[in-house]
Amino acid sequence: MRAARTRAGGGGGAGLALGLLLATGAVNYVDRVTLSLAAPLIGAELHLKAGAMGVLLSAFLWTYALAQAPAGALIDRLGPRRLLGAALALWSVAQAATGLAAGLPQLIAARMCLGVGEAPQFPVGARVVRGWFSERRRGVATGVFNSASTLGPAIAPPIVTALMLVFGWRGAFVATGLAGLAAAALWIGLYRDRPPRVGDASSAPPRLADLPRLLRAPTLWAMAAGNFGSGYMTWFYAAWLPSYLESARHFSLPQVGWAASVPYLFGFAGSLAGGWLCDRLAKAGLSQLASRKAPIVAGLVGGAACTGLALAAPTGAWALAAVCGALFCANIATAAIWALAIAAAPARYVGTVGAVQNFGGFAGGALAPIVTGLTVEATRGFAAALAVTALAGLAGAAVYLFGVRAPLADPTENTTSSGN
Repeated sequence: MRAARTRAGGGGGAGLALGLLLATGAVNYVDRVTLSLAAPLIGAELHLKAGAMGVLLSAFLWTYALAQAPAGALIDRLGPRRLLGAALALWSVAQAATGLAAGLPQLIAARMCLGVGEAPQFPVGARVVRGWFSERRRGVATGVFNSASTLGPAIAPPIVTALMLVFGWRGAFVATGLAGLAAAALWIGLYRDRPPRVGDASSAPPRLADLPRLLRAPTLWAMAAGNFGSGYMTWFYAAWLPSYLESARHFSLPQVGWAASVPYLFGFAGSLAGGWLCDRLAKAGLSQLASRKAPIVAGLVGGAACTGLALAAPTGAWALAAVCGALFCANIATAAIWALAIAAAPARYVGTVGAVQNFGGFAGGALAPIVTGLTVEATRGFAAALAVTALAGLAGAAVYLFGVRAPLADPTENTTSSGN
């Protein structure tokens, strides 16, 4: 009876698991965005132009994207506790090493290691939610763990700015790396994988021989392609928002310290709202797939519209308000994107499916800093970069709307779902 309550999301194990995902995910995102906050100081010290800074900002994302599929398969085979514990330690060491880098090549190498280490975080979250929560509560749970992607950037600007003002940009990287090691100890010490039960299909590890059939499903690659647009939009803001506010909207460094965090508070609310909306639409009678697709499409369209408003905003204050709206809408979509991975995947392949979809998002995310840097350098402004970001969001919405039509079939079964 106790196991049934825990499985339904009401036990202490489920609540502890979700809280630890939120805490480690927030550290994950603080470490990711430290570079964007320190970019003006790093660029000035190392004499980097916008194009070179774009390459540096994207270095993390390329290895992160490429590590997604291996990370997802390892999660499904090894379980969340061991893999995320090791990943936390790896990325924290890489974060601290960034502060010790002597030049651009060392910075790029450290960021690439950071990408490998951080790759398992959100596929682990999908696997944990699938294991600990019942179907009717997975949307809200997904919104909570996904909200770490906005909680981290919301708390990072004042914390990292204060660290940079006291210890310099190098000290800020070392300090945040040490915080990650503390989070690794917390995860390993407190989290336990949900014990499998007899007859639970999700407890059986996937067979590598079955993966090619899963990876041939058009629905899976439509999910990845749609997430490309979402990732591009998300990482345009994650990588360039501080520089945009400082150079295009003339915010001072102390002003950026608080202003860059405000949109992520709206993003945090958007993530929670997206998870709640998925469960609400399912309760109203929509299928698990449709109740996830609708918030994705609406969120990406809304994010694109608000990005366009930022482009046209007459003042810095109005531009900041438009960015707040963009991140609120974009994170409604992001929460639903992860909820879709849980709903569409066969039980034992949640980590793999989530990782492949996430690969698409971070392929888009890896392009965003480079394209933005080159565009800003060529046009000497952010107008064209904002326009490209809005178009990427609209394209992602279209792919999810028309390309994701049926859940993925379990590759161990003989029958396949329509659309695959």
